[in-house]
Amino acid sequence: MAIQAPSLRTLCLVLVVVLAGCSGATQVSETSDPGATTSTSTATATAANGTVAVHFINVGQSVSTLIVGPTGETMLVDSGHFQDDGEHVLAYLQAHNIERIDYMVVSHNDADHIGGNAAVIDYYETEANGIGAIYDPGIAASTQTYERYLDAVEEHEVTLYETRAGDSIPFGGVDTQVMGPPAPYLENEARNENSIVLKLTHGETSFLLTGDAEDDQEAQLIDRYGDQLKATVLKAGHHGSSSSNSEGLLDAVDPKTVIISSDYDSQYGHPTDEVLQRLADRSISAYWTATHGDIVLLSDGQSVSVRTQQAAPTDPTSLRAGEAISPGSGGAVVERETFGPGRVSTTQTAVATDGGTTPSDTGLIIETVNADAEGDDRDNLNDEYVMFRNSGDIELNLSGWTVTDEAGKAYTFPDGYTLPPGATVTLHTGSGTDTETDLYWGSGSPIWNNGGDTVTVRNSEGDVVRAETYE
Repeated sequence: MAIQAPSLRTLCLVLVVVLAGCSGATQVSETSDPGATTSTSTATATAANGTVAVHFINVGQSVSTLIVGPTGETMLVDSGHFQDDGEHVLAYLQAHNIERIDYMVVSHNDADHIGGNAAVIDYYETEANGIGAIYDPGIAASTQTYERYLDAVEEHEVTLYETRAGDSIPFGGVDTQVMGPPAPYLENEARNENSIVLKLTHGETSFLLTGDAEDDQEAQLIDRYGDQLKATVLKAGHHGSSSSNSEGLLDAVDPKTVIISSDYDSQYGHPTDEVLQRLADRSISAYWTATHGDIVLLSDGQSVSVRTQQAAPTDPTSLRAGEAISPGSGGAVVERETFGPGRVSTTQTAVATDGGTTPSDTGLIIETVNADAEGDDRDNLNDEYVMFRNSGDIELNLSGWTVTDEAGKAYTFPDGYTLPPGATVTLHTGSGTDTETDLYWGSGSPIWNNGGDTVTVRNSEGDVVRAETYE
């Protein structure tokens, strides 16, 4: 499809994007042959520290993905459809206390992927803690949505990088490999075929996000990266279109599960029966935002926990039997399954008393969750807290244990911390001096959502020992 020439003002801004990409984005590697089967930017599994949370937000016939890294840094990939102007995405970010977007990635500039860009930029630059930088493939669109996006970039002077394969995004605690688009662009600069493709690796787990890449870019990815495409989770390309998600890509990625983001009654028939059959032929499960609602994946580096708002079929051929759930519907996510070793997926399991090596019938109890601090939560962070109690008769060694919320924000108990039988300890959100009875998260913003959240405790080996949801 031909792309109309942008306005002069837009053209000037696009030039700024190109220059920023040349000087600002860190080049990890270069290859003169886009069809090469190897790359010097090979992603390798590294020792995982903390938890990565990947949120696939239910935005109807669109897509938006929030990633919260183990250091608390955040990445937003796409922002939903132009028809709702980012309403659902902003509401989700605010509900999960996301105070800053460190990395905003634009997979490509179609209006169903950048619909909320202007609103997100305006909000975070005027009412929150800002946007760190924006990463864009650099191909313009002749739409009002694109114009508003560039207006917001210009108004707030947000750093904007043209991003290509081999560039680096310094996402703290997460190996982030940019695999596309290649140089030169494919298909006469067709936007779908030049999507930013990201592989996010945390320990032995990984997530592949391919934007709306179609057959040509998928073939290029296979030729260039080969086995490097293998990932635990694949975000279905182009909302489950049969022009994407080829047999070759599925075989190269070999995912445990595929996440599909599209409308329940998609006018394009997404996800197509052809794609669902390809998944079924390979025994790959599928989660669909249209029936599962918001989907949150938590990785401890060894395994991935899948949590959804609503229970629904995951067998690809039965996916449409699930009940539709509208974007913006409330409700906490609940763990549905876990991929990989090293995790106990059932909730309310008995804990270990020695930091995770010796199971016991005694355990840690979540005594109280005080999510709504007196006054403004942001001004009274230490009145937001979780109280834990050792209900057993054996001292609990909590060294290295973690506490996380649904957004993946994580606290780690100090080395050497023990909780005597019958004793309680209160974990405050704000800062202070740790004592035997009071510990401090050290967060500069609220953690626990007033409208409902899930408190998850893992032992030092990453096993879930307690997970409780409050409303």
